[in-house]
Amino acid sequence: MIAQIFQSSALLLIVALGGLVAERSGVLNIGLEGMMTIGAFVAVAARVLGATPIAAVLIAVLAGVVPALLFGQFALRWEANPFIVGLAINLLAAGAVSMLSEAIFRTRGSIRLPTGGGVPIWSVSIVAITVLALVWIGLYQTVPGLRLRVAGEEPNWLRANAVGVKRYRLLGLIVSGMLAAAAGALLALRIGAYLPNVSAGRGWIALVIIYLGYRTPPGLAAAALFFGLVEAAAVRAQVMVAVPPTVLLSLPYVLTVIAFVTYAALRPNRG
Repeated sequence: MIAQIFQSSALLLIVALGGLVAERSGVLNIGLEGMMTIGAFVAVAARVLGATPIAAVLIAVLAGVVPALLFGQFALRWEANPFIVGLAINLLAAGAVSMLSEAIFRTRGSIRLPTGGGVPIWSVSIVAITVLALVWIGLYQTVPGLRLRVAGEEPNWLRANAVGVKRYRLLGLIVSGMLAAAAGALLALRIGAYLPNVSAGRGWIALVIIYLGYRTPPGLAAAALFFGLVEAAAVRAQVMVAVPPTVLLSLPYVLTVIAFVTYAALRPNRG
């Protein structure tokens, strides 16, 4: 049970930290779900084709740059609505993965890894802690991190000092895409397969975690732990309570809606 809680929390934390970097730069990345899907498929495909687990995750991380650049092209350069672009990324990812799966593996369903082809459960938590430290240091202890946060809070200050705002927002999107893809890769390698809708709404939950954690790395860690606990409890309760599995598995998403409403209701206008 404890291992399940930490694994679920770790995956959510990695995605949420990616979303945080983009959000602090001034762009809310609605496409986290699709980026996770891409990472999961690429990692499993690379593993099946002979890559080591570490190489498969790294390849997936690089693949996460592609939708991030696409997001940046439309939302930053062409100034399209970021929300619509994010939804398009999610839909495009699902369609592209289905097409590639059929072309490479002759299936649109699950792609299973050979026995022993996954990653150990503890590796996910280690990666999450490492990413948490890197994002925390990167945002608050480096010049690029400072400028990235200013791009989201006071973009005119950067413009007045001849610093490109879009450059740092694109950087935020790229980091976001890489971390979302890494989470998708670790999820798929952990369960030993790529499955349709493997992300199961984690990208959306990550968006809630960003605000529930007050847009800070420690806050995100606490919020991710809460949602990990809820997810693990829902899975465990399936074998203990006479309730349809769909009801229990929908609990994290119900809490997501409740969390959004509660946050909006309790957060005062602070100027």
